[in-house]
Amino acid sequence: MQAVVIGLGAAGLSTVRYLLARGAVVKVSDRRSVDQIESATLDFLQQAGVAMETGGHTAAFLARADLVIPGPGVPLDLPALQSARQQGIPVLGELALAAGRYAVPVIAVTGSNGKTTVTSLIGHLLRAAGRKPFVGGNIGTPLLDYFIHPDDYDAVVLELSSFQLDLAGAFRPDIGLLLNISPDHLDRHGSLAAYTSAKMQLFCSQVASDVAILGADDPVAAATMLNPGIHRCTFGHAADCDARIINGQVILNVERAGVLRQEPYDLGSTTLHSSVNQLNAAAALLAAALHGCGHEALVQGLADFEPPPHRMGEVATIDGVRFINDSKATNIGALEAALGGCEAPVVLIAGGRDKGSDYSLLREVVHRKVKHLVLMGEAAGLMRAALGPVVSTEMAATMADAVRKAMAAAVSGDLVLLAPGCASFDMFSGYEERGRVFAGQVLQLRREREEGRRP
Repeated sequence: MQAVVIGLGAAGLSTVRYLLARGAVVKVSDRRSVDQIESATLDFLQQAGVAMETGGHTAAFLARADLVIPGPGVPLDLPALQSARQQGIPVLGELALAAGRYAVPVIAVTGSNGKTTVTSLIGHLLRAAGRKPFVGGNIGTPLLDYFIHPDDYDAVVLELSSFQLDLAGAFRPDIGLLLNISPDHLDRHGSLAAYTSAKMQLFCSQVASDVAILGADDPVAAATMLNPGIHRCTFGHAADCDARIINGQVILNVERAGVLRQEPYDLGSTTLHSSVNQLNAAAALLAAALHGCGHEALVQGLADFEPPPHRMGEVATIDGVRFINDSKATNIGALEAALGGCEAPVVLIAGGRDKGSDYSLLREVVHRKVKHLVLMGEAAGLMRAALGPVVSTEMAATMADAVRKAMAAAVSGDLVLLAPGCASFDMFSGYEERGRVFAGQVLQLRREREEGRRP
C-alpha cells in the first residue's frame, strides 16, 4: 500500500510512524519549504526512505496513492485533495486509521469548550483509580502514538476536535462525550450547521453497547440524535441529569453492584468550583464512574486535580485588581462562558484572529458583565463594531499596551480578564504563548508598582 500524508505537524509525523510500522510505502507533502522544516524531521524521513514534496501540495504527487491522510489542520478543500477524491483515492483522517484497532476501551471528548479540562480530568480520575490511561488526541499527544506501546495502557482517553472528526470514518468510542456547541471554526466549516455536523460524527458509528454523554444545559448537545440502543446519559443542572450540579456539588446517579446510588461530590474545596468547571467536573465524573471508577478514587482525584494552564487561571492581584488568564477562550462561546462565571466588574481584554464569528451574539453578556473593553489583534475592528454600542472600548497595539490600559480602567475589586474570543495566530504562535505573554506583562506591572512604593 502506498499512502500520502499531507502536513508534517505532530499528528502528521505520528501518522507517518504508524503507517511505516504497518509496512506501508509512505510519502509526505508539506506546504512549507525545506528550510522551514525541522532538521530532526528531515533526518527521520530520509532514514525511513520517505519521499517528500515541499512548498505546497500537487495532484501529481497524490496521483498514484492508495490512500491519502491529511493532518487535522489541513484544509479539506485543497485542489490536490479534490483531485484525489475524483480519482477514487480514499481520503481518511487519523481517527479512521485507528478505527477498530484499539484493544482497550476508548473514551472520547468533543465540544466547543472545556474539552481539554474534561479530557485531562478523566485521565486523572482514571489514574486515581489505579488505571493506566493513554491520554491524547487534540490535547497534545497524537492519538496514533497509542500504538507505539499499546500494552502500556488499559484505557484510551481522547480529546477530539471538529477537524479530526471531519474524517473520523468508522471510529467508534465506547464512551463519547459532547459537552456543548457554540460557533467556532466557521472559517473552516463555512456554517454552524457544518461545524455541528462534524462534532456529531463522534456518535455515528456507535453501537448498542456504547454510551453517549451529553451536556443537558446546551440545547444543541441535548438534542443530539443517537443510534438505536445507545445508552444516553446527561450532565448539567436539570433535575433528571445523571450528573446533576446543585449548590456547588455534583450529584452522580450511578449503578454500583446492581444498585442505583446517588453519590455527592463537593467541588467547593477543589480547583473546579467555578461555574464553568462544575460542568466540566460533572461530565468527567460521569464518564469515569461509567468506566468503573469507585467513589473514593473519584473524590481523591477531584481533590488533587490541577486544571491545564490558560483556563481562568489567576495570575496576580495588583492594588486590589485581580488578573485572570483565560487565553484558551478562543471562540465566542468560551468568552461568554468565562464572563458568565465572573461576579466582579470586568475589564475585558479580547481580540485576535477572526474565525468567522458573529460578535454581536456577545452583546447581552458584555453589557451585563463588562465595564470596559480593551481590543487587540486583527479582529479588533470587527469586535468594536459589534460591541461598541454596549460598552466603552479602546484599542491596544500589543499585549503590554493592553494590560496597562486595562489596569488604568480598573479599580480595586474589579477583575481584568484575558478572554480573547479569537484565535491567537495573528500575533502569537498559539494560545499558550498568548497566555504566557499576558502573565509576564501582569507580573512586570506588579514589579514596577512594588518598586515604585519602596522608599
